[in-house]
Amino acid sequence: MSFHLRRKDREITDHDGLKKVLKSTKFMTIALCMNNEPYLVSLSHGYDEKRNCLYFHCADEGKKLVYMAANPRIWGQVVQDYGVTDECDYAYTSVHFSGTMLLIYDLSEKQNAISVIVRQLSKTPEEKLAKVKPEKLAKTAICRIDVEYMTGKQHMQPKP
Repeated sequence: MSFHLRRKDREITDHDGLKKVLKSTKFMTIALCMNNEPYLVSLSHGYDEKRNCLYFHCADEGKKLVYMAANPRIWGQVVQDYGVTDECDYAYTSVHFSGTMLLIYDLSEKQNAISVIVRQLSKTPEEKLAKVKPEKLAKTAICRIDVEYMTGKQHMQPKP
């Protein structure tokens, strides 16, 4: 089933622009489904532009992983909130994406993932990354979402 954005004047058609939003946001919300029961969760993330994927870390057990094992397909969104404008309108940029979620086991990919996450979320990434120990990282649950589709919408550019 395919839908089109009703307000074409607000559509983000530039693929690099969509990636820029994924790379500049700190939180995403993803929807998962199992046995016709939806589950929605917000997470901090990092976007790897080279692999066109999103990474996040989580507990090594719990609802996300149970849902993922039953159905790895996800739908997600990120939002940049610019607030209410002088004209009492609302300014924002949003990107919706779909893809497949999986748990990462390879230590070298986990190292890349944690680097991507920390660089996106921290103002002092090198300081934080220096504290990541391989033995702890090996025990950390990290998931990857391979992005297969993206669409975006923007209402009003933020003022500088």
